Amino acid sequence: MPVSRRILSALSSAFLTALLLILPSPGKGARAQIEERGPRSDGPLESSLRDTLPDGGDPLGIVRRLSDQGIEFRLSYINDVLGNVRGGQRRGWVNQGLFEPSLQVDFERLAGIAGLRGYANGFFLHNSGRIRRDYVGGVNTIAAIEAMPRIRLSEAWLEQSLFGDTVRLRAGQLAADVEFLYSDLSVMFLQSDFPTISALNLPGGGPAFPLATPGAMVGFRPSPRFEMRAAIFNGNTGPPGRDGTDDQVRNRYNTNFRVQDPALVFGEARWRWNQEADATGLARTLKLGGWSHLGKFEDLRFAADGSLLADPGSVGVPLRRRGTWGLYGILDQQLWRPAGGDALSGVSVFGRVSVAPQDRSTIGFYADGGVVFANLVPERPNDRFGVSFIFAEYAQAVRDFDRDLARLSGSAQPRRSFEANLELTYLAEIRPGFDLQPVVTHIWNPSEMPGGRNALVVGLRTRLLY
Repeated sequence: MPVSRRILSALSSAFLTALLLILPSPGKGARAQIEERGPRSDGPLESSLRDTLPDGGDPLGIVRRLSDQGIEFRLSYINDVLGNVRGGQRRGWVNQGLFEPSLQVDFERLAGIAGLRGYANGFFLHNSGRIRRDYVGGVNTIAAIEAMPRIRLSEAWLEQSLFGDTVRLRAGQLAADVEFLYSDLSVMFLQSDFPTISALNLPGGGPAFPLATPGAMVGFRPSPRFEMRAAIFNGNTGPPGRDGTDDQVRNRYNTNFRVQDPALVFGEARWRWNQEADATGLARTLKLGGWSHLGKFEDLRFAADGSLLADPGSVGVPLRRRGTWGLYGILDQQLWRPAGGDALSGVSVFGRVSVAPQDRSTIGFYADGGVVFANLVPERPNDRFGVSFIFAEYAQAVRDFDRDLARLSGSAQPRRSFEANLELTYLAEIRPGFDLQPVVTHIWNPSEMPGGRNALVVGLRTRLLY
């Protein structure tokens, strides 16, 4: 990126920050409505920037009139300035951003169709480089908005609720990371993402940011404490192409709408306790689930004739295996709840564990977790501080292949074993709808390129929500 463009980008960010800082301060009782899940949202929320700006950011009353008709929209922007200051593949800084417009329509209010709603969102992505792929060289997420610069459609679906919202039926273009495999507490972290074990084991990274695929979902919620949901997706996020070509290239605008590839199925059960605003007990959420892909996958150690893939004398064609799967469990546990606090306040811990087959998976075991301190400063009720970790262990077949290659080649070869991240971050609400979030992340054994050096990434996230 030319120096002039970097200077212009920095000056623009500084001007925007200064402008927001001089806006009139909101009332004392104002609460932030920041959508913590970043690019993985489940529909527009009441925006807090509208509470900060004059006339609620709606001087002509257009937003208000649309909302009265059941049409709501949200505009969000996330910007990361991140630098790899030690280790990895090379040192350097990147500036990346995600602008996400989203639209939700309540057809009951708009057209009198009870229980029907629609949703669509898109991604406008820009960056001057990719911190994980271009600088660190690892496989674990460092900042979840990292993606190829592009304008993309994300989700577009219709959902029908039945029996007093006990049953939900959704169909259209769907993203799995919106509904499955995430912790409510983890989403404040930059590295919170579709986990490495599913992103590396599923074709194209699975239907997760920034890609989605056609699919259908059913949800069943017989009580506020228990819910089940299942979904079927087209199993490939992009069309067949050259080996090593990213699906973000093959599915350039996320408008391929493929429906004839082998299916990917997700299922999850959720139990929740003490989630009510007036509850006094410690909040807890437990999720148990899994996925199954019905396509064919290559064995990562053995060739089709039973020989070792690392053997120069083998046929060189991997053994094909039918299907793959994964199982996972997620726990969010509140340890201390302040008087009058909600389920995400006080001190809480979270953990996520997942396993996959050892012969056809790149990652065989995955775990992440952390601790979040929220609403602890009386004058800053919406600030949060947290520490989170990621541990991804390469599957047995991958480790055995590296061992075979070293033995059969007769030379020392780097061997993949695991990769781990540790992130420390502080989310500071400057004004409702405007957050700043400094971050420090240490990466052990970044191993997209075997033998990668431990890396240290520092940076700052800016987040705006209208």
